[in-house]
Amino acid sequence: MDISKVPSNAFRGLCTQAINKIMLPRNGFKEVASDAFNGTKMSILSLKGNNQLTFINRNAFVGSSELKELDISNTALRSLPHYILGGLQMLIAESAHNLKKLPDVELFTKLKQASLTYPSHCCPFQNIHRNRSGIEITCTPTQDAFNPCEDIMSAVPLRVLMWIISILALVGNAAVLLVLLGSRSKLTVPRFLMCHLAFSDLCMGIYLIVIATVDMLTRGLYYNSAIDWQTGLGCRVAGFFTVFASELSVFTLTAITLERWHTIKHALRLDRKLRLRHACIVMTAGWILSSIAALLPTVGVSSYSKVSICLPMDVESLKAQVYVVSLLLFNILAFFCVCGCYLSIYLTVRNPSSAPAHADTSVAKRMAVLIFTNFVCMAPISFFAVSAALKLPLITVSDAKLLLVLFYPINSCSNPFLYAFFTRTFRRDFFLLTARFGLFKTRAQIYRTESSSCQ
Repeated sequence: MDISKVPSNAFRGLCTQAINKIMLPRNGFKEVASDAFNGTKMSILSLKGNNQLTFINRNAFVGSSELKELDISNTALRSLPHYILGGLQMLIAESAHNLKKLPDVELFTKLKQASLTYPSHCCPFQNIHRNRSGIEITCTPTQDAFNPCEDIMSAVPLRVLMWIISILALVGNAAVLLVLLGSRSKLTVPRFLMCHLAFSDLCMGIYLIVIATVDMLTRGLYYNSAIDWQTGLGCRVAGFFTVFASELSVFTLTAITLERWHTIKHALRLDRKLRLRHACIVMTAGWILSSIAALLPTVGVSSYSKVSICLPMDVESLKAQVYVVSLLLFNILAFFCVCGCYLSIYLTVRNPSSAPAHADTSVAKRMAVLIFTNFVCMAPISFFAVSAALKLPLITVSDAKLLLVLFYPINSCSNPFLYAFFTRTFRRDFFLLTARFGLFKTRAQIYRTESSSCQ
């Protein structure tokens, strides 16, 4: 049938007996008007299968007796009228994908059974106990391993730590980019590569800030915001930032290592020196690969909506498994490439017959600390991610969030200190830059004098 509206007083005077059960499945209803069920004494109403039904007037049930069972499965409803909630004993809302938020659970004073669409909606019903009747609510579907009944960051120390790390990552890497790009020093290949590394770490900081902000705004009520967040644009953007940042960071760290290896290995061959144009070609390839890796989950290859922290943890399909395993293999291969390069650098420096520049050697040592710090931080995440990709998860999502905060982004806030703030060259560039704005002029003059003396 193609009836677009249940009008007011639709059942009044229909028969002499009271109507206590109304079944209206699979019609063309788009709305239910005010006083639609006036005069009925129905206890059961089924609107199942009206997939265009988007609106029920809040006064639709005025004039009817207390409704006990309501079925709105396979409809497009976005909300429920509060008027009937107090008397409901059974609510069926399966495949009602537009019903992303439920009213306050305290309004369901007599509810005994609920069959809903999203596991997160069952969370607030789990611990509700009716003191007078002693009845507990049975709710399905129950929580799964990917969506436990908790906030995005469940522990207060975890929240505090996440804010600290995200702010450090944002401020630190923004300062590095500002100094490197604002300096009047020649843009060398190492400086060029470090700019890309700082940018990728800045993107990771943006991701952490987004997650921390959403956690703060939905604290204690995440179950009612989970679907809007995880299926919305915000989660996809956050997921894009984290995958793009992590892959670009790995690629750039590998490029930095290869550049150091090539420079030290061929220190006396100026004709084989890497030029800035070579680095531009390499990093263009890195940006393209990282962008593709970050975009694939937005077009159906894996998904960012599987978990609240917006990581591509959906490995249900074969193409999703191939995607996740490919990312992990890329990171593992990059790690072994870094190990091989630094082993070769170590052997070259130890060889008395070779004479690499002292500056290149010291930079290589500093880079070794930087590279291995990054990959040691990523090792536990890669290990557990491989197990998850093979559908053999060794930890829960709750434990994975701990790894997310303690290991995954820690390098994003430590990198500026390891390769910038603790180096004399960066401090010189910083003071020379600030002196142009009238700050730290005395310190800047000291560095200018020292530079002149060295020359």
